Amino acid sequence: MLKRWDDLPDFMKVPEVRPYWEILNKKRGQLLLKRVFDLVVAIVLLVFLAIPMAVIAIVIKLDSSGTVFYRQERVTRYGKHFRIHKFRTMVSNADKIGATVTVENDNRITKVGAKLRGLRLDELPQVFDVISGNMSFVGTRPEALKYVEQYKPEYFATLLIPAGITSEASIRYKDEDKLLSAADDVDKTYVEKVLTEKMKWNLESINKFTFFRDIVTMFRTVFAVLGKEYY
Repeated sequence: MLKRWDDLPDFMKVPEVRPYWEILNKKRGQLLLKRVFDLVVAIVLLVFLAIPMAVIAIVIKLDSSGTVFYRQERVTRYGKHFRIHKFRTMVSNADKIGATVTVENDNRITKVGAKLRGLRLDELPQVFDVISGNMSFVGTRPEALKYVEQYKPEYFATLLIPAGITSEASIRYKDEDKLLSAADDVDKTYVEKVLTEKMKWNLESINKFTFFRDIVTMFRTVFAVLGKEYY
């Protein structure tokens, strides 16, 4: 549940975050419903996805050397660090030979990885993160620590709720790799341009949060994956 204002980490107790906390504080019942929904649906999905995920794991191992999962450290609610579960879609040493974010036609992406990314199947293992409480189905995508360290004070409001598998920002920027492909400095461009625009959507989502809006976002995500464009 949402922490009391006085119990928030010091870095979050800033004037810019307070209005968003006030909004969520009035919707504690919906936040509880959100968590119950996440837990029940994630467990059900895990049962149905166990065999497909096992098949995907085998294909990944046959396609390239390395681990099945990509476990990069990310940041979630209240600044907690966790290691996200994703199917590996890049070569095993990708973090050492390029930026943290990916660009269009990134040569670090494997053949199988490209297919998984296109259908967002690489994110299926995140049901484990939802069950653990580190993530929710809907919420701000968890960023790497180096990007969170560059947050403006207002952005910390996105850490009032668990990080999400999808969000309105994710839908609007589903092709962010194409936006970054022409950048000379990918990390700088991501922080100064892409992240700034995504945060506008993330903050608006908190400002207008309802459990029903989360459900709508999940359906919009499915349509986006199937090719529908949202502007």
